[in-house]
Amino acid sequence: MKKTLALLALAALATACSQGSATRDTTTAEGGKVTLRYFTFSAAPDHVKDLDKIVQAFEKENPAIDVVVETAPYDQYFTKLQTAIAGGTAPDTFELNYENFVTYAGAGSLLDLGTVAGDTAPAGYAEESLNAFRHEGKQFALPASFSTVVLFYNKDLFEKAGVALPTADWTWAEEQAAAEKLTDKGAKVYGDFQPVQFFEFYKALKQAGGEFLAADGKKSAFNSPQGVKAATWLVSKVGKTMPTEAEIGGTADYDTNLFKSGKLAMWHNGIWQFAGLKDVPFEWDVVVEPGDVTKASAVFHNSVAASAGTKHGKQAYAWAKFLSSSKVAATTRIESSWELPPISDQAVLDGYLKDPEPANRQAVFDSLKSIALPPVIKRQQEMQDAVTQELGNAAAGRVSVQEALTAAAAKVDALLG
Repeated sequence: MKKTLALLALAALATACSQGSATRDTTTAEGGKVTLRYFTFSAAPDHVKDLDKIVQAFEKENPAIDVVVETAPYDQYFTKLQTAIAGGTAPDTFELNYENFVTYAGAGSLLDLGTVAGDTAPAGYAEESLNAFRHEGKQFALPASFSTVVLFYNKDLFEKAGVALPTADWTWAEEQAAAEKLTDKGAKVYGDFQPVQFFEFYKALKQAGGEFLAADGKKSAFNSPQGVKAATWLVSKVGKTMPTEAEIGGTADYDTNLFKSGKLAMWHNGIWQFAGLKDVPFEWDVVVEPGDVTKASAVFHNSVAASAGTKHGKQAYAWAKFLSSSKVAATTRIESSWELPPISDQAVLDGYLKDPEPANRQAVFDSLKSIALPPVIKRQQEMQDAVTQELGNAAAGRVSVQEALTAAAAKVDALLG
């Protein structure tokens, strides 16, 4: 790879932090070129070459700009980004998800792209995606991609067990019944995998008819009968139709590897997994996730933002615009199954359906009919961690579901207060 520092990303950021403000001026003396650093979590490991393709196309159109890409795993990314920003060594541009955007925008860490571009309503984007990254009337980031969560399933395991394949009409009860039939602990085959954590809980809560926050956003609302039902739905799978915390043992990508090995029948995960399943030795497909009293699908938006401290605002905007809305970027994402571009050109999006694997790609667009957006507060990461921790206690049997929700609600209310 010409520019991507995938294996050196963490070291690069650590070095940048230790060098202090001297690293902020990234203009190269030779040739007068500008070098922009771009930090991302979604490219590695499956889409590094795809991002390089986009970078090369951008540099061809903008020969006075070099883009250097740095990557980090999602579970380390925001810690590293926060450290760099606090140390005055933030990358010129970086990826932000919808959930963390509000925190960074509210803290004054982001450049107002509308001011730099002289364009407060850039064309070419799906309006709802563009609006997601406005804060107090300003465009602090441009939407770069979106993805949905669907139900993956191993067709071979279903057919071997004589269980009917999932349909878009399935409910929790039908998923549970199938998972029980498909689980064979002797063969170490599990019927289902749905992580017991914040992101699955807020979605299951919506499926059960509940709300995470009160209407005014000032208090939690998930410690309710619907919340108990949603949390119980997640927790009840552990040790029965999916592995326990002890069996997983903190292994990274445990669920991904379990599905790829043909030992997992159903898997709640995002469409970003499509590319990594191209060579598995079994037939698989996807369907809109089952619901309870209603359907609700998680939709995640990622964006590209620029640091408020960058010395190259115009170049940063040019890169952000190209990465998020150019035809090269859009077609590269579609052809590689690297999430979906949030663009308004339906003809480009239609190309996504032509890929034969998985066969039911229409489920991705069908899932957009019932969206469950994640709740967002200023202290976002702390909220997510608090809910995940308490749900984990319930999953491990240390507390009851009701006790876990009561404790989580108290923590979230404290963060809101």
